[in-house]
Amino acid sequence: MRHEKAARLLELARRLAASAEGLTLDEMSAVMQVSRRTVERMRDAVREAFPQMEEIADPPTVRFRIPSGLDGIFQAPTAEEFAALRAAAEHYRQSGATARAAALSALESKVLSAIRAGVRRRLAPDMEALLEAETMAVHPGPRPFEDEAVLGAVREAIVSLQRLRFLYDGGSTPGREREVTPYGLLFGRSNYLVAAESGSSPGEPRNWRLDRIRDVRVVPLPASRPADFSLAAYAARSFGIYQDAVEEVVLHILPHGAEEALGWRFHATQALERQADGSVIARFRAAGMRELAWHLFTWGDKIRILAPERLRTQMTEELAAAARAHGAP
Repeated sequence: MRHEKAARLLELARRLAASAEGLTLDEMSAVMQVSRRTVERMRDAVREAFPQMEEIADPPTVRFRIPSGLDGIFQAPTAEEFAALRAAAEHYRQSGATARAAALSALESKVLSAIRAGVRRRLAPDMEALLEAETMAVHPGPRPFEDEAVLGAVREAIVSLQRLRFLYDGGSTPGREREVTPYGLLFGRSNYLVAAESGSSPGEPRNWRLDRIRDVRVVPLPASRPADFSLAAYAARSFGIYQDAVEEVVLHILPHGAEEALGWRFHATQALERQADGSVIARFRAAGMRELAWHLFTWGDKIRILAPERLRTQMTEELAAAARAHGAP
């Protein structure tokens, strides 16, 4: 029990050392999942162990941080953490995300080089055993495009608040030069730049497939996304990547699919309602009806689409096309 308490205090100290602006008591309570009174006692105990902890006025509250970081003796990673890092890099590599795989592998090398040789020797057998005993299933699908030159230019433009100019082999006029204000990157089955084209509706972003972008360069013209734009909210409003009109979706999951649906995340805005007959009603707001129809096909006869009509039409059209392709009447 004493060891567990010490580990919890060390975890709080790490959080305080990792935060540039510091944490309030309420934030500490949330991340440590303890009451306000308990986190006050934990803060006092951390202050005794790390007297360099600072208090920063942030009216109407106070923030706490450990500005100089923690000594390496407190920071030795575990075999499980290294195994998770390497597994994530391998998952990226197998799915075609080579740039992010390389970034994680470089991070692993930097961390390993910073710890003592004796610690590395102790970690090696456990890491090897975990890596041999765990693997990740690779799901079929497109391999996402990750060109380091393209990603580097996009990230440079985002950080420096400048525009991007490139040739785009997509849209109604393939090969035309585009100038955009970058808003962010969406990684998924395919990778996209979210950006607003110069001359388009003010602040209205589009998704640009990274594998169709070439001759990209940063243009020294000021560009910043609107202050009220949230990339997370933009991505959450769609089912998958496709962005179109947001619809009220209502799905009826029949009783033989209900238990699976209750543990399923269809969308970030979903609400699930159990019915008296054992079925489930799922409601959420989303765009991207084609991609949603593709997903719902995998549920077979477990789901019926109640709304919107556009989704029902999309589903019947996709089923008809598949049937024609296989010679079915």
